[in-house]
Amino acid sequence: MKDYAAILARPHTAETIERLVRYAKIETTSDRHVDVIPSTPSQWNLARLLEVELKALGISDVSVDEHCFVIARVPATPGYEKKPTIGLMAHLDTSSEVSGADVKPRVVPKYDGKAIKLSADWTLDPTEFLELADYVGDTLIVTDGTTLLGADDKSGIAIAMTALAALLKDPQAVHGPLYAIFSPDEETGKGMDGFPAGKVKMDACYTFDGGRGGEIESECFTAYEAKMTFTGKSAHPGYARGVMANAVSMAAGFVSMLPRSESPESTDGWYGYYYAHEIRGGVESANVDVLLRDFTDDGMARRHETVRTLAAAVEAQFPGGKVSFDIRKQYLNMKKKLDASPEVLARLYEAARKAGAEPYSKPIRGGTDGARLTEMGIPTPNIFAGMHNFHGRHEWASAAEMVLAVDTTLELVKLWANA
Repeated sequence: MKDYAAILARPHTAETIERLVRYAKIETTSDRHVDVIPSTPSQWNLARLLEVELKALGISDVSVDEHCFVIARVPATPGYEKKPTIGLMAHLDTSSEVSGADVKPRVVPKYDGKAIKLSADWTLDPTEFLELADYVGDTLIVTDGTTLLGADDKSGIAIAMTALAALLKDPQAVHGPLYAIFSPDEETGKGMDGFPAGKVKMDACYTFDGGRGGEIESECFTAYEAKMTFTGKSAHPGYARGVMANAVSMAAGFVSMLPRSESPESTDGWYGYYYAHEIRGGVESANVDVLLRDFTDDGMARRHETVRTLAAAVEAQFPGGKVSFDIRKQYLNMKKKLDASPEVLARLYEAARKAGAEPYSKPIRGGTDGARLTEMGIPTPNIFAGMHNFHGRHEWASAAEMVLAVDTTLELVKLWANA
């Protein structure tokens, strides 16, 4: 059991909690059905607030571009201008799986290990969420059960902002050139399409988009999305024999053939999955969106082939019906490229230890903006941010783990300055 009292007694605790609570109240839900960046206008509200707060910290070079990327450039301490340039990154938007409007965060100090009543209908119960037993004595930030919390990724924003504030207020602190970047539409997987790569030159970057304290993530899924289209033939149901091809039944048949043992709810660790996450349509036309996830190239190739095989099988079962699909890449596993830059991870592990965390490697069963940045040539591992049960009404954040992340960041900056 961690000494939560000692961690929470550190100087950054109150500010870190206050920032998360304040940022969480600002709706920034993104919309994956919209192709423009940002996908929702609400993301501008948090972006503009962060622009103001960054300037208030004394950073003069702060901008919000046409795609809602907040970019702050922090000049190096005199004498450290030639040190490597690193970035600190978190995303503005929250998942659309659960409402992020009118979020009402609540701070639960000195958690006693018992069930937390969020509302009349929702309870955060340690008998259901077993990891809560490890957080007795910590301060938790929870929701009222009607919305998600948005700790994914406003805890990441709070950590980065608190660390920057501490760094810039300390006259003894030294650092090389830094960037703080807050990005739109991470949850849709499209935001980094608008990243101004030509304007931001970094040797390494770190995203704050992780969970349990100590987690350091340097590999993630390779991700594709299969957009399936089922085209049927309509007929009066009383006279449909030999004539109708029901696109709804075709779509349902396809989904039912996806391997149940390779679904999100049946896999963990390094096992990939097929995730049919949206279905819509009628008799003449129906659509299914399927996420394909795997950690290896061979595994992803097999999933592509499965989609083709099942599409052909459905078409054969429904004479007159047609199945088409478009398989699109979303992001790649960042492990290979990060393995080629071992110092980026080595310094992160050392910084976490100096901060009092116990770092360990864990695969991301998802992705971060860091996967896309790594693909662009900027090695970008992911740092724990104390978020738990994200994308749901039971989402909560650990204040102690956020404080550990702040101190990890400060140690990390120091290590790069002395590189």
